Amino acid sequence: MKGGQGMKNRRRLVEILFFLAVMALSFYTVFHGQDIGQIWEELKKLSAFSICAAIVTALFFVSAEGIMICYLLRALGGKSGLLRCISYSFIGFFYSGITPSATGGQPMQLYYLKKDGNSLADSSVVLMVVALIYKFVLVVWGVLMLLFWRGPLESYLGNYFFGLYLLGLALNAGLVVILLGVMLWPEGMKGMIRGAERLLVFLHLLKPSEKRKEKVLRFVDGYQNAIGFLIDHKRKVCFVVAFTCLQRASVFVLTYIIYRGFNLEGTSMFAVMFLQASVYIAVDMLPVPGAQGITELMYRSVFLSVFTNRYIMPSLYVTRGISFYFLLLVSLAVIGGNWVYRNDWISGGEKAEKTKNLKNPL
Repeated sequence: MKGGQGMKNRRRLVEILFFLAVMALSFYTVFHGQDIGQIWEELKKLSAFSICAAIVTALFFVSAEGIMICYLLRALGGKSGLLRCISYSFIGFFYSGITPSATGGQPMQLYYLKKDGNSLADSSVVLMVVALIYKFVLVVWGVLMLLFWRGPLESYLGNYFFGLYLLGLALNAGLVVILLGVMLWPEGMKGMIRGAERLLVFLHLLKPSEKRKEKVLRFVDGYQNAIGFLIDHKRKVCFVVAFTCLQRASVFVLTYIIYRGFNLEGTSMFAVMFLQASVYIAVDMLPVPGAQGITELMYRSVFLSVFTNRYIMPSLYVTRGISFYFLLLVSLAVIGGNWVYRNDWISGGEKAEKTKNLKNPL
């Protein structure tokens, strides 16, 4: 048990060090060769109202997931209240932000849900439904832009359109199809996954592992349970889809808030939102913690004609700073507060138990 915990701690340390290394490289790439004094002068022109509005919008973006977790969890008789569910969303944001392809968020959310007395099966279904709808809405955004806004999209994105946008959209759409396949055709998907694993083992890309097979089968079974929830709670699912659209729009409109905060005009709100959505779609599945580095580089290229040379770097610092690094710090504070709360609760319980034993030694 101790060995397993030690392995987890070492893996977490490696993930954090990797995240810090990527962040340092990203900061160097973004700040290198820039006139920080001039950028600071431009940043001082940004209205205080737009900064506050952007912060509120960013906080809503993360908190919205917690609202949806609470809404679905209560339908299954879960024990966690709204504030606890919102804390799960910040915990998920932090661990997603420091792990490649955002793989660390859901496992940590599931851990805290279980610790708070929620059923492991119900918690898994809720998180799976939220994740599926989250990806589904992003894919819908991407497809609609491709169908009705392709010309401007290609013009603004340039080489990124084929190099990253279409790839990111295909990867997200593929993931949604796989998840739906797991839910609707579980036995067939199990066979396909086992076949793919055998092929990878044969090609020496993976080592044989019974434990991995068991995890895959549990994963498929969990998503099979989710389909029952979707069928039994159609109205609730429709609400979550609509609320997820609002959540996604909030982080996209954040860039427009900063755009107007610099007193810029000439580009419509929807154009700015679509461009920010295209950046998210392009980098969402990349195996880099927080999609750092590539997000900043793509933003500079895509939004150059929108913010112009004068404001492109100041807008990048504020937009990316609030939508990612600020939220990461808030999420870290939530994790710290959760640790203090949990330790106080445990120590209080131990004290109560000791007092009870002293009063009733038999």
